[in-house]
Amino acid sequence: MADADLVDWLRFTAVPGVGTRRQLALLRAFGDPAGALAAPDERLREHLPAGLLPGWRAALAAPCPAVEATLAWLDTPGTAVVTLGDPAYPTRLLDLPDPPPLLYLQGRTGLLESTMLGVVGSRGATPQGLENARVFSAALSGSGLTIVSGLAAGIDAAAHLGGLEGLGSTIAVVGTGLDRVYPASNRALAHRVAIDGLLVSEFALGTPPKAEHFPRRNRLIAALSHGVLVVEAALGSGSLITAGQAVELGREVFAIPGSIHSPQARGCHRLIKDGARLVESADDVLGEIDWQVRLAPPQRPPVQAEPASADDETVLGALGHDPADVDTLVVRSGLTVERLCAILLGLELTGRVATLPGGRYQRLA
Repeated sequence: MADADLVDWLRFTAVPGVGTRRQLALLRAFGDPAGALAAPDERLREHLPAGLLPGWRAALAAPCPAVEATLAWLDTPGTAVVTLGDPAYPTRLLDLPDPPPLLYLQGRTGLLESTMLGVVGSRGATPQGLENARVFSAALSGSGLTIVSGLAAGIDAAAHLGGLEGLGSTIAVVGTGLDRVYPASNRALAHRVAIDGLLVSEFALGTPPKAEHFPRRNRLIAALSHGVLVVEAALGSGSLITAGQAVELGREVFAIPGSIHSPQARGCHRLIKDGARLVESADDVLGEIDWQVRLAPPQRPPVQAEPASADDETVLGALGHDPADVDTLVVRSGLTVERLCAILLGLELTGRVATLPGGRYQRLA
């Protein structure tokens, strides 16, 4: 796409108060952002409330720092912006009534052409749920599926870790701009995904985490995926919303059962009662859908965990056998935060440490 065209798209989507649905209406009416930006007021009034028109004109007349910031960000290797008019735009998102006009990408953009499986679940997952998410995701990624999740704490993070172990890798769809990481405890994981997987956002750079962003993120997970696996979810959890969106889009929904006494299993049990596929192994997922139709060839070899080191043993010793957060581990180990997070990530990949709610870590072996 020519730089001028991209600037039009960026300015078009940066106008305050004009959300996705109005942007799509303007694109249908005028064909492209350039047409909408040049449209006379009398035509715009057919598609914009009168109260938004002065702001639209003022925003388009003034310099736009967000556009300059994005163009500078695009100088970073591995970054891209894909527009609704771009042939590289994921066609599965067109199943949505409100596909985002722009997608910000960082990492292996070719993963958007792969066969994807959403893996979602509770932020407050149990250690067994975290292990299930990682092991299932690793096995499914090893079969060539790309694991899609939302980079949240708990099941999402474990799913990404598992996806990174296999050929299929992982895609993290986030609810912030790609220059931010939320939650901060997943910073090291986000950096790993940006290198070996793919980060995706519909939100402009600088966008902070807001509650209303995460249901929008979830609809992208459901739309991109050929099916959605729910690992653990309480009743009323956001994961059930994602599963519902998947059903509306005609995607298959899978759920892992748990203890009848666990609140974190009740959402999965509800899904199974409502028709979701009960899953006990990765083969249960692979056997339900003809995944071979669109499996993309791997672009990178599977991630190999580094051999155990003295620093690994230091961190495991600092963890002991009770959960601890990063601040505590920094004090106990004497390591920097950056080095500690890198070691914890490696220990998660090898199944020796699990992430718990609240940014804490638990030794598993």
